[in-house]
Amino acid sequence: MNRKRIIISIVLLAMAVPALLSAQVKIGYISSERIRTEYEEFKEAEAQLQLEFRKVQFEYSGKLQNLDSLKQSYESQRLMSSPEWRREKEQEIQNMELAIQNFQAEKVGPEGELYRRQAQMEYELLAKVKAAVDNVAISKGYDFIFDGSVSLLYGKPTHDLTDDVLYELGKVEPGQ
Repeated sequence: MNRKRIIISIVLLAMAVPALLSAQVKIGYISSERIRTEYEEFKEAEAQLQLEFRKVQFEYSGKLQNLDSLKQSYESQRLMSSPEWRREKEQEIQNMELAIQNFQAEKVGPEGELYRRQAQMEYELLAKVKAAVDNVAISKGYDFIFDGSVSLLYGKPTHDLTDDVLYELGKVEPGQ
């Protein structure tokens, strides 16, 4: 009796496997690099970050010039000045150097304003791209969509959905 159940189970499993293997799985891919270069909002975000970086860089350069000026003034007057004046100026130089280091950390450090701003902009843009990919997948019946920019060695061009995603994002029409 037990042997009969095992044989029936094997026969049923053998019949089910081809049916499972023949099920159509629809797979596509996108090029995130191409989306980054062609999606206008990515370009605008990059330009805005570059502008903010240039402003910070200009401000930083001004602070360095002030420090250099203070150091030159100190060096030119150091020998003819009182020890009290020298200590005061040395302290002023140290304070300015510390302020410059703090400014640099606040603006461009790993937890600085520009880094946080870039991360926020990227998060918002990637959320839009993800929503567009989801819409394309659902509307065209895809089971999986991969990012071909990351690890795709070959993909049939008919499975490239980058144009569809860009269209969904409002950038280009498919086929352009």
